[in-house]
Amino acid sequence: MHQPDLAAEKEAADEAIIEQGREVGLLARQLFPGGVEVDVSRGLDEAIRTTRDLVANRDVPAIFEGAFEHGGVLVKTDILQRRRRNQWRLVEVKSSSDLKDRHLWDVAIQSRVMSGSGLNLSSVNLMHVNRGYVFQGGSVDPKQFFRIRNINRKIAKLDDKLTAQLLAELSTVSMPAAPEIAPGRHCTNPVTCEFYDRCNPPRPDDHIGYLPRIYASAVEKLEEMGIESIRDIPEDFELSEIQRRACTSVQTGQPWYGPGLGKELENLKYPLRSMDFESINPAIPRFPGMHPYEQIPFQWSVHVQKEPGAAPEHHEFLATDASDPRPEFSSTLCDALGDSGSIVVYKQQFESARLAELAAWLPEFAGRIEGIQHRLFDLLPVVRNHVYHPAFAGSYSLKSVLPALVPDLTYEGMQVANGQDAGLAWESLVHGGLDSHERDRIRTALLDYCGQDTLALVALLERLRPRWS
Repeated sequence: MHQPDLAAEKEAADEAIIEQGREVGLLARQLFPGGVEVDVSRGLDEAIRTTRDLVANRDVPAIFEGAFEHGGVLVKTDILQRRRRNQWRLVEVKSSSDLKDRHLWDVAIQSRVMSGSGLNLSSVNLMHVNRGYVFQGGSVDPKQFFRIRNINRKIAKLDDKLTAQLLAELSTVSMPAAPEIAPGRHCTNPVTCEFYDRCNPPRPDDHIGYLPRIYASAVEKLEEMGIESIRDIPEDFELSEIQRRACTSVQTGQPWYGPGLGKELENLKYPLRSMDFESINPAIPRFPGMHPYEQIPFQWSVHVQKEPGAAPEHHEFLATDASDPRPEFSSTLCDALGDSGSIVVYKQQFESARLAELAAWLPEFAGRIEGIQHRLFDLLPVVRNHVYHPAFAGSYSLKSVLPALVPDLTYEGMQVANGQDAGLAWESLVHGGLDSHERDRIRTALLDYCGQDTLALVALLERLRPRWS
């Protein structure tokens, strides 16, 4: 790798994904009892020698994290299972719930290097999470939790392309400096490159790439015309309706409000209840009845405004231990939402899905939850279809809309400032073994953040009230 010091440091969310993958990998090993892990702490050369010794030892039924090198390419394998007639079964473990194209390349390289190292592979397999698995309580059953797919034929089809790809990669690594490659989709597909910031410096607020839902082809066409600023886009350039209104807003420097905004907001019924949830979706389910990656809602916030202009009343819930939060979450939420009035959310799909899951898990709340779902009012499409501000920068997320329309409310400086932060903070709260001071700090940060989300909905509605009235 050229200039590794320029790579972005891993964030807490990245570390959490890595840790989740590690937990899934450990669960997979239970299907291969007696397996021996290769210790890489003493360096890769030693790991390669240790792997070679374990391969030769017929008493070892499986090898975890085996290391191989061939033709200048080094690989580490998740699981190698010894088979008859001196053959081996390669099993690559992924925490995803399905087979992806990039997995094939990963496993194909491993297979190529191991075969080149003299290992006789009987089959090449990918083990991934089975989303259909239902946790029954007790211990997770790895036989049911995973699916194992033989991908011999799939990687055989990559053989010629793989040879060319490896030659290209080895050539790039041998260069005295990193090649100059223009930024593009490859910067984020299939994953975001760790050098993304080096090649993609921040763009000005009026950059054409900030038009809502603009295709790369349209950006390229504008760039070919020498246009990089939204301010310079001509009136006859083809844009969608939503893009044209954003373009006009940026060019005039004024927010845009559609004539249908008031009619949309007339559907709201008092008392208004602004609602927000926080949740996590662990790969390994924790409570009975749950599937892998199913959401666990652990926190809600509701601001109640009984009549126009009234000061909002705040209600909230936060689970603070590792027990199943769903029953208390549901009970307290139903009480806070009552039986009347609109329930304002931002991106209804998320809250509605969580409510449906709670109703399925806890049928005693199903009737009340169904009534709640009928009262949901999604503010996101209202804003997207009837409001634009130059400071949105093409995004209709609450984190973009709020500071533009309500500058006094901001998430800057908050210890928990987004949903990902909230999930990580809650995990540390209930599993971290923290002292009372740190627990209180995290608890307060979580309550502040979720409360800010629902207060933001109240403030947005107040900001839009002149169009409503």
